[in-house]
Amino acid sequence: MLSKQLGQKTVLHGVTMQVAPGELVLLAGRNGAGKSTLLRCLIGAIEPDAGGVQLDGKPILSWQPKARAREVAFVPQDTEVPFEFTGRELVTMGRHPHRGRSETLRAEDVAAVARALQLLDAEAFSERSVITLSGGEQRRIAVARALATEARLLLLDEPTNNLDLEHALQLVVLLRRLADEGHGVLVASHDLNLFAPHCDRVVLLHNGRADVDQPPEEALSRQNVERVFGVRSHQPTKFFPREFRL
Repeated sequence: MLSKQLGQKTVLHGVTMQVAPGELVLLAGRNGAGKSTLLRCLIGAIEPDAGGVQLDGKPILSWQPKARAREVAFVPQDTEVPFEFTGRELVTMGRHPHRGRSETLRAEDVAAVARALQLLDAEAFSERSVITLSGGEQRRIAVARALATEARLLLLDEPTNNLDLEHALQLVVLLRRLADEGHGVLVASHDLNLFAPHCDRVVLLHNGRADVDQPPEEALSRQNVERVFGVRSHQPTKFFPREFRL
């Protein structure tokens, strides 16, 4: 049961959850519910005040950084890069956990980078400086960098921010495919309509706890949505919401 306090506020209090290989899990909740804090605890970037995180039955903080980075990849909300790296150079950094300090790129590194860029439809702008890219293009490069690690566990914080509808849908379908291929995928997002139909489970953070952890149809019941988000949910009666497909 994981707990974390930031300043005077207890952000997480007794959170218990897991992500298994082959699962796509949506993490949702109000602004300030602790989603980003929980993700950073799960990857070992910050240490909880109580409880802990296990990866393959071993405390996440006991893993050597490079070994941990080969197993867990993370896409944060903020993808701004202050230096003039090209998109391809940034994605290539995802191969760092697999290489020695002075080791040059191997054929498998080049192939992993090319595959990640292709999966995110980012090849066309991969040679441009990232500071010239739009927000959506930067987002796709950030996700490609995580995929280039070939990690078994992917954690993504609002990955569809700045993405147009087509590329947001492509990303959701890709994450579902990765889960079906055996990856564990945890996505923090406010876009319930976009992600929930593709997920195995939805975890709703509320009052510092994993208040709900169920399949989407049960997790997003009228009662749960009203309690967690303070809004009422109804069956569509007019034009919206729409179901979009590629």
